[in-house]
Amino acid sequence: MDIDPKHAVDDMYRLLTSLIIPRPIGWVSTRGPDGVDNLAPYSFYMGIIEAEPPVVMFSAEHRADGTLKDSAHNAVETEAFGLNLVTVDLVEQMDRSSEHVKPGTDEFDVVGLEKRAADTVDVPLVAAAKATMECTLYDTMDIGDHTVIYGEIQRIHVDDELLTDGKIDVTKIDAVGRLTGSYYARLDPFQVDREWE
Repeated sequence: MDIDPKHAVDDMYRLLTSLIIPRPIGWVSTRGPDGVDNLAPYSFYMGIIEAEPPVVMFSAEHRADGTLKDSAHNAVETEAFGLNLVTVDLVEQMDRSSEHVKPGTDEFDVVGLEKRAADTVDVPLVAAAKATMECTLYDTMDIGDHTVIYGEIQRIHVDDELLTDGKIDVTKIDAVGRLTGSYYARLDPFQVDREWE
């Protein structure tokens, strides 16, 4: 199969989400200017853009009328958002939080998740998440019908059960990645011997 992207626009989303796998899930939590909380997963998400300063990004598709979806709108207006690690025990609630609901709906209530307050920004975090990040707005960029939201990490919280000798142990993180359609992948870490090091 050889594909020219200029002639495959209708299939490009499915094609890319089938080949760029697994993708980390940016489970974004925000609080709107009106005080209503929002929670939604984004698989157009990059965990590391830069480490110094620590910058992450997620990309949100615009609504049919061209307006920003709640997560992006809230992040831009309040200049803050949270990121919550998706693990197997939370995957069903994360998936349900992607359901299309009317604007102004609190997805924490819809999916039955408890919140906890962030330390440095005015956003809710998923209380059951084993790791969370608090971010302030760094920049935005419009590309096609998406707005890319960049955030600078202000605080990171990690559950002690993910640590070995005081360091994060990836073999203890039962993380979930995004595939395509309704498919997800579990993290199954393995090492490659590096004789060249």
